[in-house]
Amino acid sequence: MELIKTTKELEQAADALRSADFAAVDTEFMRESTFWPQLCLIQAAAGNDEFLIDPLSEELDLGPFLEFLTDETVTKVFHACRQDIEIFFFLGGELIPKPLFDTQIAAMAVGLGDSISYDNLVRALLKRDIDKGSRFTDWSRRPLSKKQADYALADVTHLRDLYPMLRDRLADKGREGWVDEEMGTLTDPRTYRSEPEDAWRRLKIRKTTPKWLAALKAAAEWREREAQTRDMPRNRVMKDDGLYEIAQAAPVSPDQLSELRAVPRGFERSRPAERLLDHLRTAMDDPKAYAPKVEKRPPPPGNLGPVVEMLKVLLKMVAEDAGVAPRLIANVADLEKIAESDEADVAALSGWRRDVFGEAALRLKRGELALVLEDGRVTAVERRAT
Repeated sequence: MELIKTTKELEQAADALRSADFAAVDTEFMRESTFWPQLCLIQAAAGNDEFLIDPLSEELDLGPFLEFLTDETVTKVFHACRQDIEIFFFLGGELIPKPLFDTQIAAMAVGLGDSISYDNLVRALLKRDIDKGSRFTDWSRRPLSKKQADYALADVTHLRDLYPMLRDRLADKGREGWVDEEMGTLTDPRTYRSEPEDAWRRLKIRKTTPKWLAALKAAAEWREREAQTRDMPRNRVMKDDGLYEIAQAAPVSPDQLSELRAVPRGFERSRPAERLLDHLRTAMDDPKAYAPKVEKRPPPPGNLGPVVEMLKVLLKMVAEDAGVAPRLIANVADLEKIAESDEADVAALSGWRRDVFGEAALRLKRGELALVLEDGRVTAVERRAT
């Protein structure tokens, strides 16, 4: 299989992909030493057509392929696609492939396991084994070996064969809507935006005083901007521990910055340090106004423990009956919120999850359902009003 290296070849490939109802797509990328993922290879398969596309070629403009990704007459099939979509999102100016189908989510919805890996899914449905020998290869090197090319292409040829099987299983179980809801999240631009002003949300909130929060927000925003601008991983700009130390000390001068253990010697005299101190001075001018608004949730009532345990049993029972992983429906944090409030803002109380579990959870809380053990199996039964 020859790599597509010119725009003209890519235009022809994109036209072939558009002629099918669906196309399998995958990418190979590197990001160990960069902030932005470096796209090294695109694989696509539709019908009898199979393509390997070289985004590193100087003679290739990805425009025709990006246009294909937005063609709503062709379903784009990925496996565990969030990182792939993130790449196209930034390459194409917030481009998101549509319509989208993620085989990992579909596999969870039809009961094939919790976050099932691609090779395990291929083995389960297609009875094929994948050669993992090229999984950790350097995809930026050229030329690619035949072994690399074969490995990369297999990712989409297997995916092309998986899609009809999963689509049919979803239809048989009446669960197409389940996957559609999940695709709503994966096609929401907010899922992929990385705004420096919101970088503090990635960190643990250890204190809630305005000064500490303001300094943490300023330091986190600085690190995010540095990482994006210099295209380097966040922890190479500064580790999280350094941000927490800055939040505690709130330095506003080079001398104060130099006293911190997490700051390398001499850093305080660098240009990045100047930019950091500018952020911190702005934050310290009015910490209360600059600090992010962090909601202080009151501690939950002390009697919720038994309710959460009952909800766990109900969740396990419902998930077994539906043949899906419990985590697809709800997690422990969701159950704690449901135990605390019937109006909890959790996915388990909306859409298909409410139909499958949420409504029963609320009825259990109200005493309208009871969990009983029959023949060694937990079941839910209606309780008679007294």
